[in-house]
Amino acid sequence: MKHFNPENIRNIALLGHGSCGKTTLAESILLHYGVIERMGNVGDGSTYMDFDPEEKKRGISVSTSVCSVDAGDYKLNLIDAPGLFDFEAGVHEAVRAADCSLIVLSGKSGLNVGSESAYEISAAAGNPIAFFIGKLNSAHANYYKVLSRLTGKYGAKICPVVAPFYDGDTLGGYVDLISGQAYKNDGGRLTPTDSYGDERLAHMFDLMHEAVASQDEALMEKYFDGQPFSKDEMISALRRGVISGEICPVFAGAGQTGEAVELSLQLMMSILPAPTDLTETADADGQPVEVHCDQSGADAAIVFKTVADPFVGKMSIFKVVSGKISPASKLICARTGDEVRIAKTVTLRGGRQEDADYIGAGDIGAVTKLTDIITGDTLCSPAKPLKLRGVNYPAPNLSMAVYAVKKGDEEKIALGLARLMEEDPTITFVLNKDTGEQILSGMGEQHLDVIASKLKNKFGADMSLKQPKIPYRETIRKKVRVQGKHKKQSGGHGQFGDVWIEFEPCDSTELVFEEKVFGGAVPKNFFPAVEKGLRESAERGVLAGYPVIGLKATLVDGSYHPVDSSEMSFKTAAALAYKAGLTEANPVLLEPIGTLAVRVPDDSVGDVIGDINKRRGRVLGMEPIGSGRSEVSAEVPMGEMADFATAMRSITRGKADFTLTFERYEDMPAPLAQKIIEQSVTAQE
Repeated sequence: MKHFNPENIRNIALLGHGSCGKTTLAESILLHYGVIERMGNVGDGSTYMDFDPEEKKRGISVSTSVCSVDAGDYKLNLIDAPGLFDFEAGVHEAVRAADCSLIVLSGKSGLNVGSESAYEISAAAGNPIAFFIGKLNSAHANYYKVLSRLTGKYGAKICPVVAPFYDGDTLGGYVDLISGQAYKNDGGRLTPTDSYGDERLAHMFDLMHEAVASQDEALMEKYFDGQPFSKDEMISALRRGVISGEICPVFAGAGQTGEAVELSLQLMMSILPAPTDLTETADADGQPVEVHCDQSGADAAIVFKTVADPFVGKMSIFKVVSGKISPASKLICARTGDEVRIAKTVTLRGGRQEDADYIGAGDIGAVTKLTDIITGDTLCSPAKPLKLRGVNYPAPNLSMAVYAVKKGDEEKIALGLARLMEEDPTITFVLNKDTGEQILSGMGEQHLDVIASKLKNKFGADMSLKQPKIPYRETIRKKVRVQGKHKKQSGGHGQFGDVWIEFEPCDSTELVFEEKVFGGAVPKNFFPAVEKGLRESAERGVLAGYPVIGLKATLVDGSYHPVDSSEMSFKTAAALAYKAGLTEANPVLLEPIGTLAVRVPDDSVGDVIGDINKRRGRVLGMEPIGSGRSEVSAEVPMGEMADFATAMRSITRGKADFTLTFERYEDMPAPLAQKIIEQSVTAQE
């Protein structure tokens, strides 16, 4: 593929709700520019952009894919992001690499939660935003209803650029609102026409002209004087508005048949920003600096995605912000300061790579086998070190315990998950020291299912996922004094240890041991053995075998035998005292309590509070946080929160996010505690 100047490159992220038509639109664009010879279908896994085996099997996009397209005078880098919430990481990657977010809407379902989320993520990153209303050839599609919803949500920013016209209820064609030229729809192909009797188009022209006029005082005067705008004036004004974020242009068409896709593409190339229109802000020695898209500038690139493959190796996909990246480049990693050696650079065309002698400023490429480079790293010139903004990934919100299907596969699972974590930073895999389980966390059930499938297919390790164990604790509620006496005679030296120990509640999370022995009833050299026996015993409570906390043990008396007493004897005596004492000291089961902060739309607050109450939670308060959202804070038993992420997604249609952190332990209600105790006894049997 030939090289392009940065001003002729368009990096466009295709975003939107699942099944809204993003990948289909990408297919139509690739077909138009001759990258593919026929349209693929998402449902049967034949699309060019969904090349991952998991995507083919499931008929959905699960990861971000990039395709570079020679579009004549322009180079178009399409970045197709998944639409399902479980794979939101791909949206953040696409937004980081793109210079404009194109949010694809279905003409049937319109603006929905996935589209709104894509808008919010793009706006937070400072990306210019455009919309494409597709599937307009489908029954029940309604462009004007969708556009009305957009203007109701985002106001005067919404500016139609391509709009359809109808003959009754039949789609007649499309109008380029900049030039005023109408095109009749003829079996998916557009032919110019002077006739379009749809009265609603007059309002579309008004919206367009108002948006153009708002960008310049001279244009505003011209608008009020009733003078027409030239095509160049309109394109220039729209482009400025898109770059500043004051205008969100709206295009239209039908990806499956290609209707108006070519028309929309031509206008996109003119209106949507180039990398040179935007300025990156980087950190250089603790000071913010501006980095301009210039091929003659110092080398700087951001790694926005990593692909882990057991055969090809690790592939780092990057966007060049300044300079040129090639095998001859002298680079360092800003995070580590280590030298980075580039073996070869490639451009991406879906699942294929094409060798490139260099990747220039504003362009997207990839390099393999950079083992120490992770997503979010900056590759830069050692002469001008700087750190670019990384990728803002969401935190995982669903955790499951991992068990190997085949004994001995534990190490293979750990190594495979480590590789997948390089590819997807929303995955975490840690050891829960309290329960001894390996815990895998991700964005949802489908996300974890894909991880398990990739682990098996890529790395040959099969795992099963189970609900994690809850790290319950035990404690006591009253003070007792008990004796522990161990006496055994079996010929020769016997065993003798005798202790009196007081057990009482305290605030410590570990066993507190003291000794108040008078008169040498127990020699000092046996004190460590007594303490050791108690600490080992406290690892298992007398109710359900959970560790004991809030326990103070004081050695107050005892006796010994000058020949038969030993450290082991006193250790055993302490264990006997522990068992007898805790049984008498009103033992109780404790459950972990977490602090929950849920950020939800205002119209879902009541339902969310209701769900928290069902989980025995205590709502502490609610505080508005702006943008029609509130934060609900509560304390909840962590044992009730296993499916909370799924419930929030259902209640709020995916608009909520939350954090849950451990706070303390509290007594568990007696009926529930008895159930846990019975389960523990059954498991031990």
